[in-house]
Amino acid sequence: MLYFIGLGLGDAKDITVRGLELVKQSERVYLEHYTSILTCGKEELEKFYEREIILADREMVEQNSDEIMADAETKDIAFLVVGDPFGATTHADLVLRAKEKGIPHKVVHNASIMNAIACTGLQLYNFGETVSIPFWTENWRPDSFYNKILKNRECGFHSLCLLDIKVKEQSEENLIRGRKIYEPPRFMTTAQAAQQLLEIVKNKEQEETEHCLKSDSVVVCVARVGADSQKIVTCTLEQATKEDLGGPLHSLVIPGELHYLETDAINMWKSS
Repeated sequence: MLYFIGLGLGDAKDITVRGLELVKQSERVYLEHYTSILTCGKEELEKFYEREIILADREMVEQNSDEIMADAETKDIAFLVVGDPFGATTHADLVLRAKEKGIPHKVVHNASIMNAIACTGLQLYNFGETVSIPFWTENWRPDSFYNKILKNRECGFHSLCLLDIKVKEQSEENLIRGRKIYEPPRFMTTAQAAQQLLEIVKNKEQEETEHCLKSDSVVVCVARVGADSQKIVTCTLEQATKEDLGGPLHSLVIPGELHYLETDAINMWKSS
């Protein structure tokens, strides 16, 4: 059996009781290690779970999934995912590949940023399409994610923006030359995301509509949701470019139409 087990958002103890039982009985335990991270390291997980953990990077999950699923027809294999197992499309693809091979699977769900973002006080059923904001490079500065935010705002919906992370990524030069040399991990901050959004806003001033973002638009910055060091700040988009929320992971929320209770809630987090 191939088990997809959600780990929650904080540390080693956020796994469910059922998830922990399955980890302890599994022949091999993999930790997906590129779509998200916990606030603790692999060693702390191994100590708490009392099991050796194999890190599964993007290459293993997307290109060498047979290695993960080996012997899963007769043995228990655990695939651990930060948050909920279906918080990323990659994991749904892995389920489909297991199905094609006739490998049985079960899922143990857990909290993810997709529901825990309600800690801001914004109501979950008022969120629209989730938006991903990628790191810009010198030669690649996409802004299509901004259009998704505008569509949400036109409908009165809030936008949860998931910020880019780079774990075991190659530079363009090393990728072209086929060199297995990896860049240090990078995690986008709310300040970086706000700066990119602010540049888009300024570039699109001529196209301004009532739903467009402005430098004084209210945003909610969050960091390390679910951890003891969780931080939430409500401020303007321009102020967000200067806010330091500390270590990863960060997310950014662009509010849509606000119920008065939501307004009171996000005002609790206003930057002093």
